[in-house]
Amino acid sequence: MTDAKRGTEYFVLPVRSILNRCDSPRVPFGWTINPYRGCEFGCKYCYARYTHEYMELEGGDFERKIYVKENASALVERDLRNEKIWGDHIAIGTATDPYQPAEQEYQVTQSILKQMVARDGLSLSITTKSNRVVRDVDLLKQISSRSSLSINLSVTTLNPRLARLLEPRAPRPDLRLAAVERLRTAGIDAGVLAMPIVPGITDGEEALDSLAHAARDAGALWFAGRVLFLMPSALKQFIPFVEAKFPKLARRYKDWYVSHGNAPEAYRREISERVERLRKKYGFDTRPDRSGSDARAWRSPQMSLALGTQLRGCTATSEFPGLPRVGKALKAASG
Repeated sequence: MTDAKRGTEYFVLPVRSILNRCDSPRVPFGWTINPYRGCEFGCKYCYARYTHEYMELEGGDFERKIYVKENASALVERDLRNEKIWGDHIAIGTATDPYQPAEQEYQVTQSILKQMVARDGLSLSITTKSNRVVRDVDLLKQISSRSSLSINLSVTTLNPRLARLLEPRAPRPDLRLAAVERLRTAGIDAGVLAMPIVPGITDGEEALDSLAHAARDAGALWFAGRVLFLMPSALKQFIPFVEAKFPKLARRYKDWYVSHGNAPEAYRREISERVERLRKKYGFDTRPDRSGSDARAWRSPQMSLALGTQLRGCTATSEFPGLPRVGKALKAASG
């Protein structure tokens, strides 16, 4: 299917599993779920562009060619019976946004949540840039009553024009903060992630203070930030963007990121300390434990399933069993 207005194409992606094992020591969770591959929000800095390169697509196709994972509801229902995941944390939306525009039509994320409602003792988090998450507030309330659940709204700046440059199709920052308030009013744990903090663009002390203040006013329970990291696939998109829109910063980005992928340690430490001061100033709590140790005792029936394909980092190689079928257009039908 093609959305001519947005110039976006949608394809089916056959997968063997919805839950992907995450063995990376850099993250505090054991399992990930990304209902879509590719993301229409088109954030200029998005590290997940490399996933399209696996499919021999250009990095720029990441926001134009969206792959909808097939049979998500049935697969997650099966995956949740696998005793290997019991007690581990499941992070939804680690690579691509689970509430991007495709969700309005295909509802893959919602179908996954409907399966999770029936389970006790899960440890879950959802990360999104979209206020569309409030559509599922009733489902989230039900999940929260039986499992540990936290929602992260990613907000990099309060400036709507700057947000539009950095995250072209993501909802406005004020809409995301309104979603935090709606979730908190419903009794759902939610916080704000100022991630990534973009050097020279969103890292100003006053700008971060205003963002933390707004997060506090929205009822956010936590506030966290981390400096931009650029994988090679993202670097190829981001450096030309900086050269075009922020030319005075171009040399700094090339010096910092082309060889190392990261800002200097001294700068990262400075920003970390700045965020910590803001957390203390506005009385934010720490982020929820994502190791799974906060989950309630799982009471689901045991069932042994042979699901465990070894993964590279957090990317499931098992997501590509049907690559010859990937080019098949997904029919725009509820069935």
